[in-house]
Amino acid sequence: MEIIGRGFLARNLASLGTRHPHVTALAAGVSRTGDVGQDPYQREAALLYETIERCRRLDRTLLFFSTASASMYGGTGAPGREDGPVYPQTPYGHHKLALETVVRLSGVRHLILRLSHVLGADQPAHQMLPILIGAVRSGRVEVHRGACRDVIDVADVVPVIDTLLLAGVHDQVVNVASGVAVPAERIIDHVAARIGGPLERRFVDRFSHYQVSLEKLSELTGGKAGQRFSKDYYKDVIDGCLNAAL
Repeated sequence: MEIIGRGFLARNLASLGTRHPHVTALAAGVSRTGDVGQDPYQREAALLYETIERCRRLDRTLLFFSTASASMYGGTGAPGREDGPVYPQTPYGHHKLALETVVRLSGVRHLILRLSHVLGADQPAHQMLPILIGAVRSGRVEVHRGACRDVIDVADVVPVIDTLLLAGVHDQVVNVASGVAVPAERIIDHVAARIGGPLERRFVDRFSHYQVSLEKLSELTGGKAGQRFSKDYYKDVIDGCLNAAL
């Protein structure tokens, strides 16, 4: 596998570096869901166009990473399905959906993976869990009442990618997630319990409840992937990150 990028996801994909020689994974670009301005989005789009041309010239499969977060599925009010309607909630969601369209219409062989919140050691400071850890340590956190998050360990994501590629899946959009919608308050509770200390909570009504469907992932892999994780899986994932960070 050819891996474009040097960040968190790219580093974890390195274990597949000697496998899937026909695949180019674009693991670079915008990785924060907040407002970053237009320049980073434009740079990612330009890199995607270059990568598409490279894949076309060399007859390679493009592996592109999109999002299965609330930025994509938070406005549906229904299980987030790859073939269902989506109403992106943020500029990040709109951007990823637009790039998905570019990939699908490019004519190159491709696989688009919509990833939920991928957690692991050495994550960038601007991503969800490091931000939350910093807030809890500061003693003040903003709680989005009614919001939820689907989190998955990067160590569980990489084998799923391997399984999809071994199965020859292409020209598809596929969710990769735990399948468990965890209320944001429970995630905060768990981090706070692990770190300890007083915590002031400021509640904000920002409803974004969603459920990521894994039906397609299961079908495409013959049941080898796409099984929902346990309801307490998120605790194990967070504990692994905290053990590495504390």
